[in-house]
Amino acid sequence: MAVLRDDPAPVLEHVLVGATDEDLVAAIETAGRTGVDVPLGWPARFVDLVSAHATASLPAPASTGSDWRRSLAMRVTDRDVHRRTGLTPLSVSTDRIAYPALRWAGIEARLREQGTDVSRDGSGAVIEVYPAAALRCWSLPHRGYKETKNAGARLGLVTELEARTPWLDWNGHRDLCAADDNALDAVIAALITREASLGACEPPPEDLREIARQEGWIWLPSAPGPTAPSAPCC
Repeated sequence: MAVLRDDPAPVLEHVLVGATDEDLVAAIETAGRTGVDVPLGWPARFVDLVSAHATASLPAPASTGSDWRRSLAMRVTDRDVHRRTGLTPLSVSTDRIAYPALRWAGIEARLREQGTDVSRDGSGAVIEVYPAAALRCWSLPHRGYKETKNAGARLGLVTELEARTPWLDWNGHRDLCAADDNALDAVIAALITREASLGACEPPPEDLREIARQEGWIWLPSAPGPTAPSAPCC
């Protein structure tokens, strides 16, 4: 979890690895907006399949080939990210990303019960983000920086990110981000969320808004790099 304060200049107020549900809920309730690096929902067709399969009412498909399976594995936003960046997000239906997605589903329910707008299309307090795709949009290294074995590449990414954001005060958290890819991804998620708040990310198009409300929508940066703060007027 990373908390980025932007008044007047961006500063990393807090970076934490191993955040509890309580940590996350408290941060989301006090933040202006939160970026979550976890799928916010499952593919609508997958949800329908699981429901129909549970009641033995699933109509037999004409084929169980790759096209049919792909339609169950990938959300609309996943396919859109692939079209725009060439990257394929992990499938929340078929990959281990489902584990954090299950955790998020519980946190979302808690926030919703407490009155927080957690609309999955990003129109409320939360947006879905994808650090690797954002780094690609910003022409920064987006592969090979995770895990202990890639510590050198991760340090290189932190150095490049610093050079692209000279206005960001790391506030003593740089070494943690260089040491732990979870911390670094949290900071990237915070930067993406800042971009969304500045109007520099792509929301779901209107014709996909309804499906995004169910499945979630990954907000990609529309600018070639993180936006520098505006110069003071006087």
